[in-house]
Amino acid sequence: MWLWAIVTSAIIAAVAAIGGSKYNVLAQLNLPRIPVDEGDVTTVGLVAIGAAILAALLGALLGGALGTRFHRRVDAAGYSALTDQQASERQI
Repeated sequence: MWLWAIVTSAIIAAVAAIGGSKYNVLAQLNLPRIPVDEGDVTTVGLVAIGAAILAALLGALLGGALGTRFHRRVDAAGYSALTDQQASERQI
C-alpha cells in the first residue's frame, strides 16, 4: 500500500517539476516564511524519505522473518500432534 503512495508522490513531483514555478500556489500566497535555504529543506526531505523507505523495508523483512518462524513452529506442532495421534490409533 505504501508503494502506491510513493508512486503517486513521484508523479505529482514530476508534474510539479514540469509545471515549474508558474503554478506554484504556495509561492503566490503571502505566508510567513521560515528563514532556511530551500536547498537545505530539500536535502532534509530526501533524507527523511529515504529513512522512511528504509524503515518500511526493514520492518517488512523483520515481520516476514518472524512470521515465517512462528508459522513453521505452529506447523511443526500440528504435525507432531497428528503423528502422535496416528501412532496411538495404531496401538489400539
